Amino acid sequence: MLSFFKRSNQTSERQLRKYRKVVQHINNLESKYEGFTDEELANMTTVFKEQLQNGETVHDILPEAFAVVREASKRILDMRHFDVQLIGGMVLAEGNIAEMPTGEGKTLVASLPSYLRALEGKGVHVITVNDYLAKRDYDQIGQIHRFLGLTVGLNVPMMQGPEKQDAYMSDITYGVGTEFGFDYLRDNMVRHTADKVQRPYHFAIIDEVDSVLIDEAKTPLIVAGKMQADADLHFIAARLAKRFKKGVDFEFDDETKATSLTEEGIEKVEKAFGIDNLYDLEHQTLYHYMIQAVRAYVIFKRDVDYIVKDEKVELVDMFTGRIMEGRTLSDGLHQAIEAKEGLPITDENKAQAQITIQNYFRMYPTLSGMTGTAKTQEKEFREVYNMEVIQIPTNRPRARIDSPDMVYQTIEQKYEAVAKEVAKRHEKGQPVLVGTTSILQSEKVADYLDRFKLDYNLLNAKSVEQEVDLISQAGQYGHITVATNMAGRGTDIVLGDGVEEIGGLFVLGTEKHESRRIDNQLRGRSGRQGDHGESQFFLSLEDEMFTRFAKDDLEKFNKKVKTGENGLVQNPEVNELTERTQRIVEGAHFSMREYNLKLDDVINDQRGVLYSLRDKVLEQEDLFSQLKTMVSEAVEFVVYDSCPENETVDNYDFDRIERTMNSLLLKPLTLPRNVEKPSDILKLYKEPIDELFAYVDSFADNEEVVNLIPQVMLSHIDSMWVKHLEVMTRLKEGIGLRSYGQEDPMRIYQREGLQLFATHYQKLRRSIASEVIGFMKLISQQQEADES
Repeated sequence: MLSFFKRSNQTSERQLRKYRKVVQHINNLESKYEGFTDEELANMTTVFKEQLQNGETVHDILPEAFAVVREASKRILDMRHFDVQLIGGMVLAEGNIAEMPTGEGKTLVASLPSYLRALEGKGVHVITVNDYLAKRDYDQIGQIHRFLGLTVGLNVPMMQGPEKQDAYMSDITYGVGTEFGFDYLRDNMVRHTADKVQRPYHFAIIDEVDSVLIDEAKTPLIVAGKMQADADLHFIAARLAKRFKKGVDFEFDDETKATSLTEEGIEKVEKAFGIDNLYDLEHQTLYHYMIQAVRAYVIFKRDVDYIVKDEKVELVDMFTGRIMEGRTLSDGLHQAIEAKEGLPITDENKAQAQITIQNYFRMYPTLSGMTGTAKTQEKEFREVYNMEVIQIPTNRPRARIDSPDMVYQTIEQKYEAVAKEVAKRHEKGQPVLVGTTSILQSEKVADYLDRFKLDYNLLNAKSVEQEVDLISQAGQYGHITVATNMAGRGTDIVLGDGVEEIGGLFVLGTEKHESRRIDNQLRGRSGRQGDHGESQFFLSLEDEMFTRFAKDDLEKFNKKVKTGENGLVQNPEVNELTERTQRIVEGAHFSMREYNLKLDDVINDQRGVLYSLRDKVLEQEDLFSQLKTMVSEAVEFVVYDSCPENETVDNYDFDRIERTMNSLLLKPLTLPRNVEKPSDILKLYKEPIDELFAYVDSFADNEEVVNLIPQVMLSHIDSMWVKHLEVMTRLKEGIGLRSYGQEDPMRIYQREGLQLFATHYQKLRRSIASEVIGFMKLISQQQEADES
């Protein structure tokens, strides 16, 4: 992190003055580099690399490096960086967030710090929100870097290992954030070091950083293996859940979406399946199927959270409105939705590796990002990722008018008003972009526009192929586009001929989103680069945001509500209700992400221990030494575990010690039953263990054993991790039940999770030691048989 730039205790204006001094320096260099030939300009990359090797820092060479990139861009793309884009580049280079409105050229901004930090030779990752944008930036901005002698790679799904390795070895690698995360998980599942694709992390730039690090951060990245689901049990659970009533058979918190069965619900399940106690360990799987069936009914809505296409459940990203290709819910939840819809039950995904978006990106020593909207989430960016949000001035003054919200009493009155407003704007040819929060809502808007016989383009997850084209056309004369708020994010809307004169693009929001950021992004679709434009939201008191998060406030407000003849609410305090509700929702979502991150932090520590062991095995680092340590641990564990401190010798489990030890030792040893202390038992085994270690060392030159030990170890490690993740998921499901005992569920999860990992990890090391020693003995027996 460049401490020169990190001044979180100062205002943005004071920071901007610092940046402007550097901009002046870069501008003074412009004439110098204009005089360079192409070859001389490209050769500056070699000069910069030598300067860094001789002790200069990226901060020292920043003005020259930025000036070189600007000149290369002018020659290759015929695009010259504005001064404000240079400031944005500096903010990114330091590891902060540049907040730049739509149309300010964020893509070109990234060309500056990606070049600068790539000069260090450790790789730069440029993260975008979809494959289309990654490829576009790789093709376009990549031209600048290739001209300057850097290598540029593209990392997208379905690429083969060697292709991915080439992409990651490039100086700059473009791709989607989730794919980088999945590659990390897959790298920690390989059987040979040569199959890993990533190198150590260095520096990342995230475009639409709020979308990647906040909106997508609620869902962890999971690499899953297929496992056959019990279809019959899913269908029975679905039928039972369908008859359950909220508040009677189950409790559901609208804000947190937490779901739990009531005593009455539990009794119904026990009666249906003919069991005595649903919470018995043997019925853990049944409880899991049942709670997932209830969640499938109350949390997931068709055409909002998922669509059904070709007899398959396809998940919809609530923030983008896009189908999440190839993504399924894990832990049987996807199958529970299939059962609810009466569809064929697919194989269940069982987590083999997982990590949250937060913990993945926190592995980068320096992380930076760009977006049009981040200031409202600055606290979270600072606390979770140690990034400040710096607002970059616009290149031209903003000319967009943001009109006050229009709030109606009912949803029908709202949609009627929306259709009338669109018709009014359309009459004079003004293009209109109608933003919705879900597919269901976009289709509802479409119905009302049909009543007014208006032609429009409907853009949602069902027509994603045309997304970029339709969004880019939304600013043309007379166009009406209905889209989910985030559709086509990253695509500029250019105004058509004559549109500027009739007010520019009119953006109409049909519901406040659960985050002010997304509302601001929608507004930002209009008024790019100083264009004229207007935005306005049409709301109703029946909108989900009010009914879900402001029930009490809404009840009080409805008692004094005053409306006009068309249902327009005339109470001035309605705006205060909207703002307060949105802040409550943002707080609830932040708490949820914080809670999920704390849960994953528990697993993150365990993941670190296990992946570290895995890497040592992969690199065949002191394999025999590790094996002997595992044997020593196994011996010590079984002895002390079989001879508890507070027990007398009569209660020592000598049989267990003898049985375990004889499975390891070269020759069976009968253990005297009168040994009083565990330490004395260990002394008795010292000589046989030394013999065993000498025997282990004798295989050091045996190629068959040396090659097999890592495979045995990896097989046990991976198997243990899959089982452990499943146990941790079940633990997470059950801790809410125990919160009634006045103990913090998080503390229970941390404590019991640690105990479970310690137990599983010890067992893992014992089973590895036992299997490898057993294999060595088998080889010896075969050799003796061959010799005789």
